Amino acid sequence: MTFELVVAADASNGIGRDGALPWHLPGDLAHFRALTGRAREAGRRNAVVMGRRTWASLPPRFRPLPGRLNVVVTRDASFVAEGARVVHGLDEALAETAAEPDVEGVFVIGGGELYRAALAHAACGDVHLTRVDGDHGCDVFFPGLEPTHTLVERSGPRRDGDGPSYELQRWARRSPSRG
Repeated sequence: MTFELVVAADASNGIGRDGALPWHLPGDLAHFRALTGRAREAGRRNAVVMGRRTWASLPPRFRPLPGRLNVVVTRDASFVAEGARVVHGLDEALAETAAEPDVEGVFVIGGGELYRAALAHAACGDVHLTRVDGDHGCDVFFPGLEPTHTLVERSGPRRDGDGPSYELQRWARRSPSRG
């Protein structure tokens, strides 16, 4: 089973600052909900896989993310995430999602360490990247996508109110070259 990544990153590949998103983009949040929250087939659901700090950054009223199997990856053997499954590595998270017959799509949603592991994983497929204009002084970063992925779709510039402009992009995994 393949999985996809969903990430919002600024021009410096920054994804977070002080345990939170440094921007508020309602249109991007709606895109995230539509992408991860709705399975295409009736009676099925998607799974979201996230690190412990990403889980902690979610507002308590949204934990667990509704309508999705929530899987939290942490090295802390005593960590408990009410309403979510807790595992200790990406492969274990993928096994948890594969064991659920109603899971349709699997989305890795952060943070930085989990993104690095996911991009190096053979089952990594598309990356849904919201490219946020500007440098937002982040302290957590997303690794680059090239040369493993290629840009295949982009929305063009968008702006929500007085927030920064952004663009929705989809990057597809490149096939390994044959030598």
